[in-house]
Amino acid sequence: MNFSNTLQTRKKSFFLNEYLHRDLLRAAVQSKTERGEQLNALMTAGKLVPMEVVLDLLKENMIKNADKSKGFLIDGYPREVAQAKKFEELIAPCDLVLYINANDVTLTKRLLHRAQTSDRVDDNEETIKKRLKTFHNETIPVLDLYEKKNKLEEIDSELEPDAVFSQVRDILDKLA
Repeated sequence: MNFSNTLQTRKKSFFLNEYLHRDLLRAAVQSKTERGEQLNALMTAGKLVPMEVVLDLLKENMIKNADKSKGFLIDGYPREVAQAKKFEELIAPCDLVLYINANDVTLTKRLLHRAQTSDRVDDNEETIKKRLKTFHNETIPVLDLYEKKNKLEEIDSELEPDAVFSQVRDILDKLA
């Protein structure tokens, strides 16, 4: 189950603004501004967008939508401890981290299934293995960081989508 897809169909229940950093980057590129052109050049060259640029985009969008939202859900970010610390330093403390967990076998099956319907060149077994290795090396420490702060909630995504959504709803209701 793709949490983004499940949440997308139901996020109005939470009155949250959802941010996917890749979508923020794409929107910036499409804006045809000077920053958008610079981002396009970086992304076309296959280079990583600097952390500060991603944080600036997040901050701008969060400020723009603050009066219309109960909170913000940032999907897939932070991916490493440095990003987490910089986010909290430059934007705001994180109230909660939702870890929608699945084992590597399940994730691989889901991504290979997605490859059948998407044009993503990175949905192949070799790249998936590399991405999982990166996740274990870079992102698990982020989860450990927030677990030590008692801000981590783990959800088993092996369950049916309705059960996953119910768990997410219950956790977010506690924040309200």
